[in-house]
Amino acid sequence: MKEEQRLLLLHSSSLFFPPQGVKLSYGTAGFRADASILKSTVHRVGILAALRSLKTQSVVGLMITASHNKVTDNGVKIVDPSGGMLTQEWEPFADQLASAQTPEAFLSLITEFVEKEKIPLDGVQSAEILLGRDTRPSGESLLEAAKQGISSILGAIALDLGILTTPQLHWMVRARNKGMKATEPAYFEQISSSFRCLVDLIPNETKSSKMDNTVVVDGADGVGGEKLEVLKSMLTSLVIEVRNTGKGGGLLNDGVGADYVQKEKVVPRGFCSNDVGLRCASLDGDADRLVYFSVPTSSSRKIDLVDGDKILSLFALFIKEQLSILTKEGTEKLDNSYHARLGVIQTAYANGASTDYLKQSGLEVIFTPTGVKHLHEKAAQFDIGIYFEANGHGTILFSESWLSWLEARNNELGLASEGSEQQKAALRLLSVSKLINQAVGDALSCLLLVEVILQHKGWSIHKWNELYQDLPSRQLKVKVVDRTAVATTNAETVAISPPGIQEAIDAETAKYPKGRCFIRPSGTEDVIRVYAEASTQEAADSLAGSVAKIVDRFLGFSSSQQ
Repeated sequence: MKEEQRLLLLHSSSLFFPPQGVKLSYGTAGFRADASILKSTVHRVGILAALRSLKTQSVVGLMITASHNKVTDNGVKIVDPSGGMLTQEWEPFADQLASAQTPEAFLSLITEFVEKEKIPLDGVQSAEILLGRDTRPSGESLLEAAKQGISSILGAIALDLGILTTPQLHWMVRARNKGMKATEPAYFEQISSSFRCLVDLIPNETKSSKMDNTVVVDGADGVGGEKLEVLKSMLTSLVIEVRNTGKGGGLLNDGVGADYVQKEKVVPRGFCSNDVGLRCASLDGDADRLVYFSVPTSSSRKIDLVDGDKILSLFALFIKEQLSILTKEGTEKLDNSYHARLGVIQTAYANGASTDYLKQSGLEVIFTPTGVKHLHEKAAQFDIGIYFEANGHGTILFSESWLSWLEARNNELGLASEGSEQQKAALRLLSVSKLINQAVGDALSCLLLVEVILQHKGWSIHKWNELYQDLPSRQLKVKVVDRTAVATTNAETVAISPPGIQEAIDAETAKYPKGRCFIRPSGTEDVIRVYAEASTQEAADSLAGSVAKIVDRFLGFSSSQQ
C-alpha cells in the first residue's frame, strides 16, 4: 500500500470512533441501529464500498436507510454491481471493519484484506459509488460520513443521487453496469412507459367493463409516498391517491406502512370508515415492500389483508397465462422450441393455502431457507423466477437467454402474424420484464404491475382476495440456552437435531386437521422460532403452544439443568 494511501486511511479513521460496547452485524439489511451511533460504521462502509468497486472494476451503490424501522433508527448497505445485495463472502470483513477499535487495528485489517483479495489500491484504478438516502432526518449527516470514507480511498469517486427509494438505487446500479442510462428520470420513464404498453394490450372485452381504476396508497410517511406523487402524473388509466406522503407532519413508519399493516392487520393512520370497499395499498419506509388491503366494514379498524403471497399468485397466474398463449399450437411455422421454465419460489413461512393453490394451478413451487438472498438466488435459476415473502417483498427475474429468445420470437410474430394473440402475449411479457425491477423487490413497480393485471382481468380487490382462503397461523418464540443446537434441512422445514425433536413435532402436528409446523433458530438471538398452521385459529394457537413446549423440553433452560 502506498504511503499516501496509508496516511489517508489513518487520518480518516481517526475522525470517527466506533461506539464502545456495541457490536453491529452486517445482514440482509446491512447495518442497522439507532442513528446516533452509526457515523463511524457508515464511514467505514464508505471505504468498504470503494474497495468493492475496485475489486469488481464496476460501479457499486451505498444506501442510507432503515426501511420499516422507526424514524430514529438508520442503516447502511452496499449494492453490488448486479444491483443485488453485497456478496455474503464480504459480510464477515464488514463486521470486522465496523468493530475495529483503533486506527492501527483498522488499517491492518484493510491491508490484510486488500492483499488477500488482490484489490488494486495504487490510485491508478478508479472506483465509482452511487449514493442514495431515504427521508430520515439523520440521513444527510450519515451520507457525509460515507463520502468521507469513500474519499479516503485513492481514485474513488462518490456520486450523490440525493433522496431515493432503496429499489431505485439498486435499479440505477444495475442499469449503470449494463451501460444504460442510470438516472431517476430514466427509472420513471422505463416503468411508466412499460405500464402504458401493458394498458394498451388489455383485451377489449375487459377494457369496456366498468372497473374502478383508483387505488389509495399509504406512503408510510416516507420516500415512497414522495416518489409516487411524481410517478402518478406520468400514468394514464390509473388514478393514485397518495396518503401519508411525509408532507403532513406524520412520523415515518408510525402507525403506517406495509410492515405495520401486514403485522397488525388494521387500517394505517389516515384511513377511516369512509374507505370501505376501496382498493388500498401500503408501501414500507423505503418502498421495497408492498401489501394491499380493503376495509370491510365501517364499524371496525380491521382490514382484509392481501399480502405478498397473494401478489405472488396474481403475478404467477398472469405470466403462466401469457406463456400458454405464446406457445399455443397452430404456430408450427415459427420456431416454437423454447418452452420457458417458470418457477415460483417461497419460504416455509408462506401460507400453506397459497402453496396448495399455486401447485393446483399447475405451477412449479420451490422452497428455500428464509431470507431474500436465498429466494433471489433460486429464482435466478429459472427462465422466469417469481419470488415473494408474505411481508410484501419480492420480484420477478427473467433470464437473459430467454429474453433474447422472446425478442426474436416477437420479431418473427410481427412479420408472420402481427396483432395476433401470440404477439400480444410476447409484447406483454417483454413489457413485464421492463416494468418489474429485476434487481430487488420494488413497491412502486410491483404496484403498477398489480394494477395493470387487475385491469387486464377485470378483477376487483375482493375477487383477487378470493383466490384462496389463508389458513390460520401462529408464530411464537422460545428462549433457549443455545440456538445452534437446532439444525434444519429441507428449506428449514425439518429439524435434524437435536435427535428426536422432529418426531415429537410430527406426532403433535398429526393431531390437527391441515396441521403444519416447523421450528428454526433465530439468526440474531438465542430463541427458536415456531410457526404453526391449522384449519382454525384455535387449533393453530394450540399446535404452536404444544410445539413450543416440546422445544422447551428439549432445549429450554429446564433441559440444561437435568
